[in-house]
Amino acid sequence: MAQEHKISLSDLFSQVHSDEQGLSTTEAKSRIQQFGVNELRVQKKTSELEKFLRQFENFFAILLIIGGALALLAERLDPNQGNLYIAYALFAVVFLNAIFTYLQERQSEKILESFNKMLPVMVSVVRDGKEQRIDAKTVVPGDVMILYEGDRISADGRLLEHNRLKIDLSSLTGESEPELRHLECTHDNILESRNMVFSGTLVQSGHGKVMVYATGMETQIGNIVRLTKETETIDTPIRRELKHFIKIISTIAIILGILFFLISIAVGKGTLGSLIFAIGIIVANVPEGLLPTVTLALTMASKRMAKKNALIKNLESVETLGSTTVICTDKTGTLTQNRISVNTIIINQHEYAAWDRESLHEKGLQRAWQIMVLCNNAYITQTGFSGDPTEGALLVYVQRFSSVNDYIKGTRVQEHPFDSATKRMITTHEFAEHGLLFAALKGAPEIVLSRCDRMQLEDNIVPLDAGLREQTLRLYQRLARRGERVLALAYREIEKADFNEEHFIFVGLVGMLDPARPEVPEAIVKCRKAGIRVMMITGDYGLTAEAIGNQIGLATGKCTIIRGDELETMSDPGLVKALQAPEIIFARTSPIQKLRIVKTLQSMNEVVTVTGDGVNDAPALKNADMGVAMGLMGTEVAKEASNMILMDDNFATIVDAIEEGRTIFENIKKFIAYILTSNIPEILPFIAYVVLDIPLPLTVVLILAIDLGTDILPALGLGAEKPETDVMKQLPRSRKERLLSRNLLTMSYGIVGMIQAAAGFFTYFMILFHGGWQWGERLLPADPLYQTAITGFFASIIICQIADVIICRTRRESIFKVGIFSNHLILIGIATELMLLGMISYIPQLNIFFGTAPLEAWHFLLSIP
Repeated sequence: MAQEHKISLSDLFSQVHSDEQGLSTTEAKSRIQQFGVNELRVQKKTSELEKFLRQFENFFAILLIIGGALALLAERLDPNQGNLYIAYALFAVVFLNAIFTYLQERQSEKILESFNKMLPVMVSVVRDGKEQRIDAKTVVPGDVMILYEGDRISADGRLLEHNRLKIDLSSLTGESEPELRHLECTHDNILESRNMVFSGTLVQSGHGKVMVYATGMETQIGNIVRLTKETETIDTPIRRELKHFIKIISTIAIILGILFFLISIAVGKGTLGSLIFAIGIIVANVPEGLLPTVTLALTMASKRMAKKNALIKNLESVETLGSTTVICTDKTGTLTQNRISVNTIIINQHEYAAWDRESLHEKGLQRAWQIMVLCNNAYITQTGFSGDPTEGALLVYVQRFSSVNDYIKGTRVQEHPFDSATKRMITTHEFAEHGLLFAALKGAPEIVLSRCDRMQLEDNIVPLDAGLREQTLRLYQRLARRGERVLALAYREIEKADFNEEHFIFVGLVGMLDPARPEVPEAIVKCRKAGIRVMMITGDYGLTAEAIGNQIGLATGKCTIIRGDELETMSDPGLVKALQAPEIIFARTSPIQKLRIVKTLQSMNEVVTVTGDGVNDAPALKNADMGVAMGLMGTEVAKEASNMILMDDNFATIVDAIEEGRTIFENIKKFIAYILTSNIPEILPFIAYVVLDIPLPLTVVLILAIDLGTDILPALGLGAEKPETDVMKQLPRSRKERLLSRNLLTMSYGIVGMIQAAAGFFTYFMILFHGGWQWGERLLPADPLYQTAITGFFASIIICQIADVIICRTRRESIFKVGIFSNHLILIGIATELMLLGMISYIPQLNIFFGTAPLEAWHFLLSIP
């Protein structure tokens, strides 16, 4: 179907094969078979088990599984040598990482559930000629649905009758103002036409009947669900980097494992010895503790961000923020305080501040107050007001100086509601003491002026000539340039209710402000210094958006304003060119247009952070590199589709989170450098075992003790390190910058790792030679001298890693400038390393498990140089 809002009701009845009497129960059941149940769904392509099993496809998992399988094989060939524990440890690492990744991906499935929460459980329809309450899932096209105040609407339909029916469309369109319905088509756009209602929206007041023409996935909200689910989830930069890192490290491990397995066989070590050797090479190359450490570091960062009112849902998104190059932000509530109030009143062509009591002496002000109260659907409450924020602001202003109830007299007999096409509202009232009806008009100044031919000045009604029109427009433009939302007020008295919009008497102008958040201008400056562009994408009008942009410093020069209708006709190359403008604001945009802007920016290699609060924002939030939902005003759908939720709906909070995200990337590089350094002293013992034909200087179980034990806490300390410099004065990191760079590998493997290996071998051989060992002599695993020597090698790695973690704390600055004792978690990590070393060396039960022996004091001193 198409144009359901424009065609005649008879044509609509013909299309849905129904009428005002609705359907019979039998016909409704047959239509369930034809159209399906009324629910939001997307067919699942893969089972949950298959999704979980996919987590074992990456190089890291495959490599550890192979290592574990080889350990099991070695245990079978030569039992009770500790290989069984090695296998268990490797499988546990793979399984835990798979669970974590699966749970992260499962989060996206909650989006559909949040959409379905917007649909009611029971609804009222006309079946078999009488009203019935039925399960919302059984509503079908052709049903006549009855709506009451407070109902959540369960299908798309066209109005058949209504009584002061007002619908809250904010969850679907983002419009904050609830709108009165009308039986006639009022707009070419179906979403803005007052004769329609839509699934997922709310009946704020009144009641009505509608003819249902679309259910389930065929509704407007169904289209958004489909668009959201079809939108691919974007890999976070940190995930891409970790995949690249794992791929390189895994490749190195596989090549070395196979190569030295063959060399071991060639030099006559035997199959079992070579197999154990291959396991050692693989385990030594793969930093098993990396992913848990990254996860824990991101968790700590997310907790720090939570204290700043930024709630991270996907841990990897912490780092994504640091890569952001463009922020696409909403206006209302994010850049502004969402607290609109009357700021200026213009009466008798004189301007007054709203709180200025001098204005009370102006004749005609009472008339202006009367129009503000009567042409209004909000109402005063004990805590403020209820209803549209703009209309509520008018009542609050009047209530400051007078009583709103003094003006609410008589009966409203007619209303022509405000919409984006007419840009005005007219209400007609009947007063018992007057013979005439009173018509109140408020709306956009240019529209109201076009309806007026007279003006009230003091006690006089004068013709509205060209001079007065021009003067009024200049006053309006002056307010608009200050960022005020301006409404014009007019009235007339008539003999009977009609829809003649002419011959009104102009009374004055009202300027309202939704003040910008005071911290936003500084946040915008921070973004500029950090090389981050900020774009406003709003459903509001261009003039209002530009004025706010001027106030907060978003628009400092010639700002480009692009309206939704202009964007609709713009080609893709044209949009790419437009997006290169230094300052840009998009006004009156639709959900698909917002998504198009995000995708186009991503095609330009931008890392895009998007803010949103409505259902209509869900596709863009999900597709963005970083989706940010509003915690106070946001819908559940927006929150589910996002990566981060702002608990204060404040733009400045995003900038604080970006600073944290930039720091975490630097810190992840630091602890990757730290973790990789111990790979060399873990690998070289196995190479020396084959090439030099010496007793194996380090066992696999001790390697796991380093990777999964002693390295974890110091690495976490590096993850909590404060930034070395003001990270918000640096440009966003290049997409080409890798976690695993050539310089990092050279430093970790070629320099620091070699120094650690030298310390280990020096200690190992000193202990052996001091115990009387001679070159070429075989040592059994249970030999106390051999156990002491490998414990010394292990201790040397730990002691060198203590120095290494201090080195890794800074990349450019002196450690003395930062402060050796400034990071308490590092100090705790070092203490833990030493404690574990002591336990593995001196506790008899652990000596048996790890194959170690107690060290003498001088053994620890060997690696100090």
